[in-house]
Amino acid sequence: MSRIALGASIALALVAGAPSEGLTKEKLAYCRIESGGSRAFNGKCLFDGSPDGSFHLGNVDPDKPLFGEIELVNVVIISPGFAQVRGLTKAGINSMWGEAHRSASDRACWEGSDFRICAY
Repeated sequence: MSRIALGASIALALVAGAPSEGLTKEKLAYCRIESGGSRAFNGKCLFDGSPDGSFHLGNVDPDKPLFGEIELVNVVIISPGFAQVRGLTKAGINSMWGEAHRSASDRACWEGSDFRICAY
């Protein structure tokens, strides 16, 4: 086996294995998601965060969507206090919700033009 192939195999095994140091594991959270002025989700969810503050939310039951056709909601930090938000659908479509800012009144929440995502 060449050194490149061996290195790639080791790297793949590390990525596929136990979580890397510094990364969080999914944990149970309380989530509230509003979309288009109405409450889309309110209850227990799975929260998976990154050291930079980015996170995604999913249903506690892996066989069910979070709400509607949405399997996961991803909040990706692009600069302090600002994030890009996307929803991953059951069909595998990564729909762009848009930019959000961190709420000044509730730091657990991110607010966009027509959505609000809170994770406690």
